Amino acid sequence: MWSLRSPRATFVLSAAAVSGVLVLAGCSDNSGGGHDMSQMSNNTSGTTSSSPTTAAVETTAFNNADVTFLQTMYPHHAQAVEMANMVEGRTTNPQILDLAKNIAAAQGPEMEQMTALLAQRGMSVPSTDAGGGMSGMKHGGTSGMADGGGMSGMMTPEQMSDLAGKSGADFDTAWLNMMIEHHTGAIEMAQTELSDGENADAKQLATAIVGAQQAEITTMQGQLQQG
Repeated sequence: MWSLRSPRATFVLSAAAVSGVLVLAGCSDNSGGGHDMSQMSNNTSGTTSSSPTTAAVETTAFNNADVTFLQTMYPHHAQAVEMANMVEGRTTNPQILDLAKNIAAAQGPEMEQMTALLAQRGMSVPSTDAGGGMSGMKHGGTSGMADGGGMSGMMTPEQMSDLAGKSGADFDTAWLNMMIEHHTGAIEMAQTELSDGENADAKQLATAIVGAQQAEITTMQGQLQQG
């Protein structure tokens, strides 16, 4: 009896083994498919994450023109603020007093912005002295730069001293003419940044300088015509 049942038992076991292999093969295929989908998901995620990185590089772009603009405009603004502060005690003209107040209020915060942009990149902030702290910097040659450390429209120490010695109508006329020249130089420097610079924040600052100071030039020219 045992010899007759043995082949059947062997056949049943063999069939079960084959069935098990087929089931395992099916699981293996499904597992492999799941792995591929996971890999595709990871690849898709990697592709998506590259865009913010690229955008960050574009936003933080910074070249030599940006550095030159910030490091030269800082002392240029400082002299404008100094000139604005000189009106107290030297004129009673309300238009000039208001304009000087507005100039100081606008350019002071802009100087802080320049300092922050330079500090973010480990760049030094130059001296506010028009003739000092600018050694080693390269600048293009434009009008009014000879005595201003490479900055267009800067006043010489002699011009500043002469202005400080004036008062009344003489001071008003001299101050307006000097500030117009100073603003014109700042606009030239800002326009150079707009054409040669790369940093978005620096160029936005340059745009603001052009707009504000051109409007102030128009105001000052009108005051000169009024006498």
